[in-house]
Amino acid sequence: MKTALITGVTSGFGHAIALRLAGLGYNLVITGRRIDRLNELTKQLKLDFPVEVFPLCFDVRDNEACTKAIQSLPESFQKIDLLVNNAGLAAGASPFQESDLTDFDQMIDTNVKGLLYMTKLIVPGMIEQKSGHIINISSIAGIEVYPNGSVYCASKHAVNAITKGLRIDLIQHGIKVSSVSPGLAETEFSIVRYHGNEEKAKAVYAGLIPLNAEDIADTVEFIVTRPAHVSINDIQINPAQQANTYISHRNSN
Repeated sequence: MKTALITGVTSGFGHAIALRLAGLGYNLVITGRRIDRLNELTKQLKLDFPVEVFPLCFDVRDNEACTKAIQSLPESFQKIDLLVNNAGLAAGASPFQESDLTDFDQMIDTNVKGLLYMTKLIVPGMIEQKSGHIINISSIAGIEVYPNGSVYCASKHAVNAITKGLRIDLIQHGIKVSSVSPGLAETEFSIVRYHGNEEKAKAVYAGLIPLNAEDIADTVEFIVTRPAHVSINDIQINPAQQANTYISHRNSN
């Protein structure tokens, strides 16, 4: 059986991806910051699927914690075939000049540095085994910039650049590198972005049917179930009512 490591599984995309990969027969290393949710998902996965699960509770922003977590893996979980860098967030939605530096740090540290820390730890094993697959969960914000999102967009542009660079560097080692760039998707994303303001978060999706976590899990499933000779490099996935980062057709009622 193959083993997948997924970051940020305690909600949204990561939670759905973990369930989907378990359904495909992957043993799982799942990571997140909320121990109660992590334990709950571990229990659910073990009950519902014939797979092994190893939970790791830490923050990807902390390189030392990342290192200790990976070093703690039992031998049976040390061969990682698939890394899904899912942990990420947006913080704040103000013009640059009115934004908070704390939000900037949180986004760069999670979306960029956290992805780098985890990838740097897992890639050597993939090189040694001459196989592997990395999927980075990006965003259409990594393709187009939109108002009041400059630093979030910058972080996801960085994810896309890192993805392309990894693909070039790792192709000689038989490692595939993919990205998934969702548009508007209703998870905890906007609640986090607006610092818990549920009214503002709900307004983001008013008048349209957004993507959901299952749509992203579908996309990851498609990527990982292609034949060995096929690499899905990058997928952009939007709601049908969203043309790009800033143009959507919303119903008036």
